[in-house]
Amino acid sequence: MQPIGLFGGTFDPIHCGHLRTAFELLQELSLTEVRFLPTGSPPHRAQLYASAELRLQMVEAAVTGQPGFVVDDREVRRSGLSYSVDTLAELRQEYPQRSLCLLLGMDAFLGLPNWHRWRELLALAHIVVAHRPGWRAPTTGPLGEVMVDHGTGSIRVLHEERAGRVYVRAVTQLEISSTELRNLIIAGRDPRYLVPDAVRQIILETRCYAARQERGAP
Repeated sequence: MQPIGLFGGTFDPIHCGHLRTAFELLQELSLTEVRFLPTGSPPHRAQLYASAELRLQMVEAAVTGQPGFVVDDREVRRSGLSYSVDTLAELRQEYPQRSLCLLLGMDAFLGLPNWHRWRELLALAHIVVAHRPGWRAPTTGPLGEVMVDHGTGSIRVLHEERAGRVYVRAVTQLEISSTELRNLIIAGRDPRYLVPDAVRQIILETRCYAARQERGAP
């Protein structure tokens, strides 16, 4: 019973940086799957650009054809704010004996103390932190304490235990951000090679980001 990787985010839009990180973790950690969980209504973002339904459509288009990549739309379907702790609690009920691995970038991990009920996350899943080579995990403060108490350098532990560990893994970091990507599209430039072709087609057809400029939004 290999671990299930859980990759959440606004994916506004999903891009090749997301996909490469997920692909490397899928292979290197021997995950049974990476489950993409587009956020419905994120508590940390006052405004999203593409609708939840459109972001879900882009994620589905992006992962089509890649074995081990699946899409879970529960946060899009759920009313109210999307909290990771609620999603993990649901998944833990569905998979009581499986190892669950919450996949985070280093930036997200460093912001973890600002998350809703963040200290409960490790009771529900492992946390896998993907970072660029040369970066170091925090050694002081609340996250430093978490690393001392829960950190592991063993992939095997992620398979043998259901939850409770923090594992840091260097991955190939493609220097793409969704914010810069949106700005590029709003400016009328082509996102080719930054997003999968199927995602690019959705963006061009729906004009979901270009429309921001036309309405005079910031």
